[in-house]
Amino acid sequence: MASRETPAEQIERLLRVSDAPGAIRAASALIASSPTSFLGRLGRCRALLMMGRVIEAERDLAAALAASPKDDHANLLRATLDNRYGRAEEGIARLRPMALGRGPQSVEAMTTLMDILFQTGKRDELRELVTAGGAWTKDARAAVHIARVQSFDDPLAAAESMRAVLRGSYPLQQRRLAGFEAAGLLDKAGQFRDAFDAAREAHALTGGDFDIEVFMRPIAEQAARIEKGENWIAPTAKRAREAGLAPVKGVAIMVALPRSGTTLLEQMLDRHPQISGIGEYDGLRAIADDLEANPGWPRRPETIPTKLLCDLQALYLEGADRIRRPGASWIFDKILRTWRSLPEIAAVLPGAVCINVHRDPRDMATSIFLSYFAPGTMGWTRSLSWTRRVIEMERRLIPRALDLLEIPHQQVIYEDLVEDPAKHAHRCLRLMGLEMDERVLKPEHNPRATVTLSALQVRKPINRSSIGRWKNYEWAFDSSWDKLVADHEAMRD
Repeated sequence: MASRETPAEQIERLLRVSDAPGAIRAASALIASSPTSFLGRLGRCRALLMMGRVIEAERDLAAALAASPKDDHANLLRATLDNRYGRAEEGIARLRPMALGRGPQSVEAMTTLMDILFQTGKRDELRELVTAGGAWTKDARAAVHIARVQSFDDPLAAAESMRAVLRGSYPLQQRRLAGFEAAGLLDKAGQFRDAFDAAREAHALTGGDFDIEVFMRPIAEQAARIEKGENWIAPTAKRAREAGLAPVKGVAIMVALPRSGTTLLEQMLDRHPQISGIGEYDGLRAIADDLEANPGWPRRPETIPTKLLCDLQALYLEGADRIRRPGASWIFDKILRTWRSLPEIAAVLPGAVCINVHRDPRDMATSIFLSYFAPGTMGWTRSLSWTRRVIEMERRLIPRALDLLEIPHQQVIYEDLVEDPAKHAHRCLRLMGLEMDERVLKPEHNPRATVTLSALQVRKPINRSSIGRWKNYEWAFDSSWDKLVADHEAMRD
């Protein structure tokens, strides 16, 4: 007779086959019978992270570490989340002893450590680890780390090494990462045609299926409703306030597409002693996912239980407070899905303020096409024509939605911010009721790590180097971009 599967074995089996909901049910059953169960808490944490539900995962991770503070797997997850939310030094300190040890998580800790060192520009430390070698060199991810160190001395040779990974039999995520890092190296070397070809190849080989019409449909429906002047969220928000949903205080949220200059603005405002940047925080995604699970959202928001709105607000604020810098009265959230989730903000986070950032659409599109984004949720980045459609929709939707949904906001144009940072930083601070602080003009002095594609660029003083980048790829843009460009110029100072 076969032995019965233990709860821990069941959780592990479900995680191996990526059945996150099943793993959550199994872990929750174990926690119900033993609330302090380390294996239950860690298993549910891993499953929640698999589903992108970081806030709930943080709760279970804290409980797991309380039960077993020296467990390598729990500390690995803690270090990964520390880095995600800008606490790179804490993550590095946790990872280094695990990476240099011989425990079961040593290879995973080493690859994660090398990723963080690369993202934070710690070249000497990364070179030292790669040169020393070790068990991690047998991992599929080793080729990318070795090529990164190669790029310090010979970028073009490293680009070829990365393209070899893209074309090889490595895991899909590694191939995609390598392809776009090759494009970035070629772009920096001035090999613009080769950079474009490398990015196009990475999109083609690793992009998977993406239906742009399915992606655009709910956004177009929202835009049509907004253009009719219909604030269909207001009655729900009013009912929720009357039932106890309090206006939030000290919450500022970025509204922008990727590669709009959001990291620069975040790093500037985070220098203010009263503002804590929280990076691309997952709280709004959790709100949107839970609301979209209700058949009535977003067409009939009045069918959404008020208790759910209150619970979602509490969950958002709990997670944000956990990563807020001590002493700051404001959090600044730069999650990139905000531009299509303004109704969710109006319904769940009344009182939040928004900062809408725009950049030359051709510069945005160039940077987007050459950059790594998740192919599932951001598959529109594979095509310049699709990217143009998304930018057109964002600029059709956002200004009207912010006004109609009565969300306090400011609009910032990236090129104007670079030309006169003091003026536009002051506008943002005034929206939050804060006085100007000269430290915001020195974002390069911000010790907070940024886990974004702009991580290295923002370590430099504010400059114009990324303005007009599209001209290196002028041949990729036709007259279909002219109206977008003209509208953008009309918004400038």
